[in-house]
Amino acid sequence: MSNCKNRLKPQMALPTPNAQAYEECVLGWSSREYPQLRVEKDIAYGDHPAQRYDVYGGDHTADAPIVVFFHGGGWTNGYKEYAAFMAPCVVAANCVLVTPGYRLAPEHPLPAAFDDGVALLSALARTRPSWAGNAQRVILAGHSAGGHLAALLALRPDSLEGAGVNPRIIAGCMPVSGIFDLHHPHPTPGSLEARVYDLVLGTDTDDARMSPLCWTRGNTVPMALTYGEHDSERVILSNRRMASLLALQPAPTSCEVERNADHFQTHTFLDNAAHAWYSRLAVLAHASAV
Repeated sequence: MSNCKNRLKPQMALPTPNAQAYEECVLGWSSREYPQLRVEKDIAYGDHPAQRYDVYGGDHTADAPIVVFFHGGGWTNGYKEYAAFMAPCVVAANCVLVTPGYRLAPEHPLPAAFDDGVALLSALARTRPSWAGNAQRVILAGHSAGGHLAALLALRPDSLEGAGVNPRIIAGCMPVSGIFDLHHPHPTPGSLEARVYDLVLGTDTDDARMSPLCWTRGNTVPMALTYGEHDSERVILSNRRMASLLALQPAPTSCEVERNADHFQTHTFLDNAAHAWYSRLAVLAHASAV
């Protein structure tokens, strides 16, 4: 892992030992080589160095759905390489994997990361390689803060339309341990909840505006939520509330609990093409086209 980490831009210290161990793990996996796949890295979708994405596909994926998987890291940390290990599993599900970077707080507080997600979706059609899937059929996904971004993009068709993106290209959303409610009435100083207010939210936004939970009304995007049995209380409660609200909307929704998994294992357990998440992905991605 050290060689990979040495090639990446240094970031602020991660807040917990578990987060550090997770980063060591997934960046270590990112050094794997996949000779059976077609890969192109560091494709620009904007001028900022963080506005780059990697794409993984195969000889048969020119018309395949595209899975855009946003990395986690609490909006202050993380690399697009966190999700590289998923590439052979996603391609085995007859999809293309896109792993984007995005601008991070506190230098670039929210909504910068969300705006980058919109810019990425706007750029996919013109920047991806010819073998890299169908940009008119996109599944949004991500882990932790990345799950938050995926859900917020799926639930904000107004923002997509404002950037010239047809919201109907979003065929589904599959956040993993997503954080859907940024509000906390009295966060304990130094806690992860306080970190959102201290580092992540910008002066031009607020916790409600950036909470997917507040944008569920009228949702038409099929949603498949996943969280861990041993996830954080905040993640568990927000997933349950999100699922409850989504169930009242027009689009189908599901919410799965990953047994014996904590916040980081919900992602690392996806290093297995036989995992049920990929079965759900295949069904969602290859449902009737838009």
